[in-house]
Amino acid sequence: MRQSGSRLLAESVPADNGSVLALDLTVNGTVATGTWSERTATDGYYRGAVYHGAIQLVIDPMGKAMSGKWIGFDRQFNVNSDVWELRWVEKANSMNTIRGYHGKA
Repeated sequence: MRQSGSRLLAESVPADNGSVLALDLTVNGTVATGTWSERTATDGYYRGAVYHGAIQLVIDPMGKAMSGKWIGFDRQFNVNSDVWELRWVEKANSMNTIRGYHGKA
């Protein structure tokens, strides 16, 4: 996750199946609001579909975690929502650190 002013941008390392998640959030006080998108694995159940939606998270006072809800559509175009929690693990600024998380999504 990278921060530039009030904007937070994140992209996951690819999961074992190749799916990738991206977040684009704007922080206002202790609330982060924005969008998410997931590019699914090309050879998996969803066959490379891209899903997207909205997300709103409350940032904990120590700035080490965020929790809230996402909303978005599924394969049959039904609108779903659920809880989403993000937690700071460690500063990942080296390729060795990033490789250590590869496939753990």
